[in-house]
Amino acid sequence: MFTTVRYFIKTSIIFLIIGIVTGFFLMLAKYFNIPGYTGEIISAHTHLILLGSVMMMIMGVALWFFPRAEKEDKKYNPDLIRFVFWLMTISTALRFVFQLLYGFLYSGWFAYVITIASIFQIISIILFFYSIWGRIRPVGSHIREKRGEKF
Repeated sequence: MFTTVRYFIKTSIIFLIIGIVTGFFLMLAKYFNIPGYTGEIISAHTHLILLGSVMMMIMGVALWFFPRAEKEDKKYNPDLIRFVFWLMTISTALRFVFQLLYGFLYSGWFAYVITIASIFQIISIILFFYSIWGRIRPVGSHIREKRGEKF
């Protein structure tokens, strides 16, 4: 497992832990009438779990699991993947933090930061899968399928 894969997976685990702690706070806020049970914080929690944890785990495992890029594959670029990692990590963290703040402070410019961070998350996901598209290919299984083997 190479370094970039470990970055994706470890960051995914960190986001999961923060998401679980946020979910615990939401549960306390809801059942014990603590201020802070708002749609913005629920959205921050859900978004951190789904995009920050699940999506980054999928990206890391896909990067590790799929076969190496063929030599003529011009789309795959390790530098682009590292850039995507940082873009996804920073934009996810920014969205989470500013949604939490927006849940308590309601500052109008927070909505702009949240929107821009969301756009960067979308761009990150598109760039990642564009880059690894050529790595999603059969490596031996197409031969076994031709012989009639079923999976």
